[in-house]
Amino acid sequence: MMALLPIPAAAQQAAPTPSNIAVVEQGLTSAVVLAGTPAPRRTIEAEMRRLHVPGVSVAVLHGGAIEWSKGYGVTRAGGAAVTSDTLFQAGSISKPVTALAALRLVQQHRLTLDGDVNAQLRGWQLPTPPGEQVSLRELLSHTAGTTVHGFPGYAAGVVVPSVDDVLAGHAPANTKPVIVDTKPGTTWRYSGGGYTVIQKLIGDVTGKPFAAVLHDEVLRPAGMARSSFAQPLDAASLAIAAWPHDGSGKPVPGGPHTYPELAAAGLWSTPSDLLRYAVAVRDSVRGEKGSILDQSLATAMLTPGKGEWGLGLEVHPTPADRAFAHGGSNEGYENFLVAYTGSGDGVAVMTNGAQGAELGSEITRSVAAAYGWPSYHSIKRASVPIPGDIRARLIGTYVVSDLGSFSITAIGSGLAISLKEGVSEPLYASAPDSYFILSTDLVLRMGREPKVTGRLVMGSFDWPFTRETDAKP
Repeated sequence: MMALLPIPAAAQQAAPTPSNIAVVEQGLTSAVVLAGTPAPRRTIEAEMRRLHVPGVSVAVLHGGAIEWSKGYGVTRAGGAAVTSDTLFQAGSISKPVTALAALRLVQQHRLTLDGDVNAQLRGWQLPTPPGEQVSLRELLSHTAGTTVHGFPGYAAGVVVPSVDDVLAGHAPANTKPVIVDTKPGTTWRYSGGGYTVIQKLIGDVTGKPFAAVLHDEVLRPAGMARSSFAQPLDAASLAIAAWPHDGSGKPVPGGPHTYPELAAAGLWSTPSDLLRYAVAVRDSVRGEKGSILDQSLATAMLTPGKGEWGLGLEVHPTPADRAFAHGGSNEGYENFLVAYTGSGDGVAVMTNGAQGAELGSEITRSVAAAYGWPSYHSIKRASVPIPGDIRARLIGTYVVSDLGSFSITAIGSGLAISLKEGVSEPLYASAPDSYFILSTDLVLRMGREPKVTGRLVMGSFDWPFTRETDAKP
């Protein structure tokens, strides 16, 4: 673990407000609420039990300062209590931290934002269609046309590949090669593979280990003293870190997976450190003195393009403010970070359970209500009965390219959907070809007969699916 460093004044922790903490703890509600029914309010502890999440850590940003942070539950059975300093794997929140480092190197004229990345890569080259080239800007904004959505990591005891092997898809890598299969700049498609290209690019131009560059360029100047890109984590830190758990609350065998794809998934952090990152970005876009990034580059970072994404972050302009956000999902960990450039409000939630994304969403909405945010409130949707013939037709197992499978089953006179192994929830219809759930703002758009196909739509994400096998009701 790195030595503790001074925290920038803008990120110093403000005096806690017990009343606000209590309001947040008792005000959880689901992402979607059925129209005509009251929105139930739940507590953090009750939702942890329901969702089998052993531990969660929360930090809240208000007016540009961390107002409070608190841990709940345990790191694992028989382990220590979760505190504000407990480390979690941040998953894909590694990407916006990497994006900030890459833009710092652009600021230093060591990387080019709009040139051909193959001109700066050494050895391995990104395979692109004839006559095409990919820029760092496109990789950062998920518009480069690169493949490989995400990475499963490597369980304890499994041989871990090099970054070059991951990019080339060579054993012992457990993912396909990273290539460009879509015309660069034309389409938004989330790509962890693209961020692994950035990881190699940063290493090639600096001649230093990626983790060291990220420490020097982002973690240290932002005051993220407890964070690192150590994969695997050292034994002493691992012993007190939050360990991952599956959807039923059982420990992931062997503990945390190792992610050599550091830029895409390798960060260990705490919610307070994630908010320090958010403060560094906010200060930069506001042109504050001593900011980590030039205002022009920070503005580009938070300018929404295709898919409402900037350079490394999802960006949501609102009438009076601008929110920037990113989620993170590694094996047995689910996390979320959001902050506003204007008000300086925000929240970071980190969990060590596979159902933690739902808990993080509920906590975010509770914070939004308690602090009067302009967004991140529950959505109301009306449901209609599902005709028997359509219900029977939809029951089955479906495959989502590069992401896995999900199933739809019968539950009473309705339907249930299982998006994660061992976890299911009711599936509601808003129309004969449109279905939704309550845990997240995910909509299923069903295709027409004869084949049962469709799309999973959630914000910028839009995944096509096809039926794998039919099942009887």
